[in-house]
Amino acid sequence: MSAPIVTRFAPSPTGFLHIGGARTALFNWLYARGRGGKFLLRIEDTDRSRSTPEATQAILQGMAWLGLDHDGEIISQFENAARHAEVAQDLLARKKAYKCFATPEEITEFREAAGAAGTSTLYRSPWRDADPVTHPNAPFVIRIKAPQSGETVIRDTVQGDVTINNAQLDDMVLLRSDGTPVYMLAVVVDDHDMGVTHVIRGDDHLNNAARQMMIYEAMGWDVPVWAHIPLIHGPDGKKLSKRHGALGAQEYQAMGYPAAGMRNYLARLGWSHGDNEFFTDEQAQEWFDLGGIGKSPARFDLKKLENLSGQHIAIMKDAALQKEIAEYRAAAGQPPLTPKQEARLLLAMYSVKERAKTFPELLEKAQFALASRPVIADEKAAKALDTDAREMLKELTPQLQTDSWTRESLEAILNAFADSKGTKFGKLAGPLRAALAGRAVTPSVFDMMLVLGRDETQARLTDAAQQAG
Repeated sequence: MSAPIVTRFAPSPTGFLHIGGARTALFNWLYARGRGGKFLLRIEDTDRSRSTPEATQAILQGMAWLGLDHDGEIISQFENAARHAEVAQDLLARKKAYKCFATPEEITEFREAAGAAGTSTLYRSPWRDADPVTHPNAPFVIRIKAPQSGETVIRDTVQGDVTINNAQLDDMVLLRSDGTPVYMLAVVVDDHDMGVTHVIRGDDHLNNAARQMMIYEAMGWDVPVWAHIPLIHGPDGKKLSKRHGALGAQEYQAMGYPAAGMRNYLARLGWSHGDNEFFTDEQAQEWFDLGGIGKSPARFDLKKLENLSGQHIAIMKDAALQKEIAEYRAAAGQPPLTPKQEARLLLAMYSVKERAKTFPELLEKAQFALASRPVIADEKAAKALDTDAREMLKELTPQLQTDSWTRESLEAILNAFADSKGTKFGKLAGPLRAALAGRAVTPSVFDMMLVLGRDETQARLTDAAQQAG
């Protein structure tokens, strides 16, 4: 029986959850969830000068919005510092590492001299094989003994085999002179202790893998499966940055994209399953594999995100859609809808959700349900409320006093009224849209009347009929 899959997402809490990080988290989540494994979360907060509680909270909120739930407690890398130092001391005791007493000035002097001479600036410590009896009573760092010949092969499921000449590897510092562990050591120890089987991360970490493998092998630990995924580029083919627009996951929530649409889009950004563009979470978990990740950077495309978002809005259950709209409004700093607006929006959902790509679009289409009397027509709609139209509405309103408030009865009433005026229903539609919604473009007149109900419909028509010309 094979060991269970364990993946992890390990962001640094120095800012919001950007889109690249969100996709990395998603890939790890999909891979674990689709195989009955565990998806763990570790906050890499060793850099105390840059790590902030606010950034940690922003990351957690971004993941919560995306629905990327993790297993177990959140791991703090900083809190594991004693364990990291313990491993460094273990390597020292087993002569896999050594004490280096070289001062920063000596190392700088060596590199400057090597640069001037045109030779390698890779620092080779004279303390690597020094007899401990020669050790001075002075500050020291602990360095790992890197292999000095041969090659290290990173077997990567995305990039293929990547070969590093060991002559290019230095004796990496594990423990600083103040006894604090370096990031490279902390990552390996945490991944090992957490039982991580697959490290799925950005390909900007690819070179780190060779250096981290030195620690795995020196400790006799199993090396995880590597999967280094290409970074995301903007539409111009350059690395995604602020000039390309919103970058934080929560910014996209505040722009009104549904979480399911964002998950679908991010999954498709650099990974493919045949020609499938639109898919559900269940399908993504079933289909996702590391072999489907491309080697080339993916390009972020808002149009594709909008298209997928619209498809997800269309298939969402009304109650779930309403809940996510409430969360969107909160994220965007908008006031919550009133209970009356909530009730009407839920009734209206069927008539507006199939043509909206974002929540702002949906709410604009549902404006008729959210508006309160008197409904003020915008400039374009107001043109349909001329004197003749207002007279027509005045005459029509009493005829809507019917106990049978169904689409069939309303169609019959309105078509009969149009016939009595020697016109088509289309001539009535403009004034009715203006009266009911204050807009020239709305859902169908019948849908609006059904959502608003008889009393509200009659009241709005009366208001419009009584407006001054």
